[in-house]
Amino acid sequence: MTATLVVVGHGMVGHRIVQALRDRDTGGRWRVIVLAEEPRPAYDRVALSSYVDSWDPEALALPGNDYAGDDLVELRLGDPAVRIDREARTVVTAGGVEYRYDALVLATGSRPFVPPVPGHDLPGCFVYRTIEDLDAIRAAAERARTSTAPGRRAAMVVGGGLLGLEAANALRGMGFSPNVVELAPRLMPLQVDEGGGALLRRLIERLGLTVHTGTSTESIQRDGDRLLAKLSNGTELDLDLVVFSAGVRPRDELAREAGLEIGPRGGVVVDEGCRTSDEHVYAAGEVACLDGKVYGLVAPGYTMAEVVVDRLLGGGATFPGADTSTKLKLLGVDVASFGDAHAATEGALEVVFNNAVAGSYAKVVVSDDAQVLLGGVLVGDASAYTSLRPMVGRELSVDPALLIAPEGAGVGTGVGVGALPDDAQICSCNAVTKGQITAAITEQECADVPALKACTRAGTTCGSCVPMLRQLLESCGVEQSKAICEHFAHSRAELFEIVQSTGIRTFSELVTRHGQGRGCDICKPAVASILASLGSGHILDGEQAALQDTNDHFLANLQRNGTYSVVPRVPGGEITPEKLIVLGEVARDFGLYTKITGGQRIDLFGARVEQLPAIWKRLVDAGFESGHAYGKALRTVKSCVGTDWCRYGVQDSVTLAIELELRYRGLRSPHKLKAAVSGCARNCAETPTKDFGVIATEKGWNLYVGGNGGFAPRHAELLAADLDTETLVRYIDRFLMFYIRTADRLQRTSAWIESLEGGLDHLREVVVEDSLGIAEELEAAMRRHVENYTDEWADVLGDPEKLARFVSFVNAPDAPDPSIEFVERRGQRIPVGSEERGSQPALIAGPKLEVVNS
Repeated sequence: MTATLVVVGHGMVGHRIVQALRDRDTGGRWRVIVLAEEPRPAYDRVALSSYVDSWDPEALALPGNDYAGDDLVELRLGDPAVRIDREARTVVTAGGVEYRYDALVLATGSRPFVPPVPGHDLPGCFVYRTIEDLDAIRAAAERARTSTAPGRRAAMVVGGGLLGLEAANALRGMGFSPNVVELAPRLMPLQVDEGGGALLRRLIERLGLTVHTGTSTESIQRDGDRLLAKLSNGTELDLDLVVFSAGVRPRDELAREAGLEIGPRGGVVVDEGCRTSDEHVYAAGEVACLDGKVYGLVAPGYTMAEVVVDRLLGGGATFPGADTSTKLKLLGVDVASFGDAHAATEGALEVVFNNAVAGSYAKVVVSDDAQVLLGGVLVGDASAYTSLRPMVGRELSVDPALLIAPEGAGVGTGVGVGALPDDAQICSCNAVTKGQITAAITEQECADVPALKACTRAGTTCGSCVPMLRQLLESCGVEQSKAICEHFAHSRAELFEIVQSTGIRTFSELVTRHGQGRGCDICKPAVASILASLGSGHILDGEQAALQDTNDHFLANLQRNGTYSVVPRVPGGEITPEKLIVLGEVARDFGLYTKITGGQRIDLFGARVEQLPAIWKRLVDAGFESGHAYGKALRTVKSCVGTDWCRYGVQDSVTLAIELELRYRGLRSPHKLKAAVSGCARNCAETPTKDFGVIATEKGWNLYVGGNGGFAPRHAELLAADLDTETLVRYIDRFLMFYIRTADRLQRTSAWIESLEGGLDHLREVVVEDSLGIAEELEAAMRRHVENYTDEWADVLGDPEKLARFVSFVNAPDAPDPSIEFVERRGQRIPVGSEERGSQPALIAGPKLEVVNS
């Protein structure tokens, strides 16, 4: 007989329960019904702040969250449970549907806590918890852009904890000047101590945030179309919007109404097996109260999920305790805490290294005899976290100071991966030990990180333990192959050297002479990029065209409804009125959706493939060229307004940005490249988040390299200071060509620098000091690129053979694809959503053109 499990809530923990049960319940003993409040299946709430980078909900979707093809799982979205009848063992949803259960799991999570501040419910006040919350904030931000001068756009975040700082960062990305208000005397009071909090505040204020600690919000009032917030220290803030991120409270309303036992501070009381006061009801995640505690982190929630599943299958698993360690990057600043970070243990001793000049703070907490590591705090540089966290509670074989000393950096004798016992937890998110990982390597023959992830789940949540996985592979004697794929026994850098030295200019010749088989969708685009980097003609010439992925093949980005976006280059963000008019006319005449991006570009969306050449012609005739938004190439060189307009500017950032963008346009590389030039130390072009960035000084230019934004942001590092323009350009030439030669496939400059033996110091030796004696060669390679550059759009327009590729249907080249539909919203055409799409018209007879890597 199949029993019925009802899971109330479909967040990360609810999804883990379903996944774990379906993985282990091989006999199909349980049928699962999932009742979700949100209109979309489970997504990665830990990475919620990355949503503002793409505004694409699918980018956050957890793998397998729709349970497609699984007949034993029913997912009901947007229909939350509203009542539980424990006696009848039924759950009723908001839609009136009743489900009977044999077991019930409450995974309802938590809700944001909004302090009872007068005015907290006024329009313009938001919380920061879900995708819908961020969409609402975004809409308010768009309204503020049209009604508020850029210098007045201000926002307040109530709460200076983890989520509060993430919210402030999101608002900063939307063009606001954020104020962070925290009642405690320091930021992130639960994670960092006074010393770490002081440095964290200093680093964050450098980025343009205003921090108010030790104060609270007394009231919020309407002031015309704006908000006026009054703080308890007498400060008044003129604001566009307010975001509350002052903590969370368990979503225990269902349990209360059903008569389940509730903890003194909220949460459904559970025992060590995660069972509530009703033997048929379990609770897991942020709604559960275990031993008087409610855990607000995903790792304890995942552990509870595994305990519940084990109990459902007849096991006796118990909750082993929670690892509340955290490692994150806030506004480009590394922060980590682990174990007894605040030295609450009796007799605990603290060892601190505080380097305010370098922007790093490190503290370890040890027992009174200095023999056992109890915890620690890291701010600014958290590289030691992966080595230190698994050592918590274990005896040390070295002086505690060596764990965090600058010269040791946490990798001294006895603290490497080899010194860890088998029961040391490597992945705290998924409770995976060193022994489990080494067993997967030695017994199940996992030979690389992806295999370890699939086998053990280590590294699949926050990813902070991935470096340790690589170290464990090496310590187990597994040589890490550098082969780009099964068709080449070479790394990308080795293939680059082969192509350069042999003069090979086609993929077929390369695979015949130095590989095997016919190639795949990994090696073909990589070789295509190498050939383009070495100036082997237009990417759609001859055999090269078949190597490209869809975006490169059509010189445009494919969108979800089958149309393409057109992104012309606007060097440095400077554009004439005449060119602006042409963009507007093209968008109007072709019915394109227009969007100004954060990278100083205007995107035109909704172009059908057969329209692309006609659109390009209009743009090329007006003086535009391809912006390479589709390619692994230079995207933009962002700039502020520099000395032309800004009263703080000390150098002409606009002119330099234009020169750099025109110099490196079309440069094919292992991954996309983004750059920026700021005209003063205020850094309005956000230089540290770019692959290479320049900040003006009174003496010249400072060059930063290896930064990137996105899901795993990394702060760029200073390569050279106070450079004249000629020297600056030479160093950038060398940096980019050395990266193109030696980086792995799809490796951003940030990861590339981290992978170099010697890191930034080695890079500085190569680029600045010419330690390898290749500077002249690298500069010559860049000169060849600059001299041979041609616009890819214009080249297609002048070649009938290339033009023939741009059709929706090979037997009807002028016909549009009838499956592409639009609706009108906010005065522009956008793709029809699945809920709006009715029956489709019949397609034109004949094969639709598809690009495949074959």
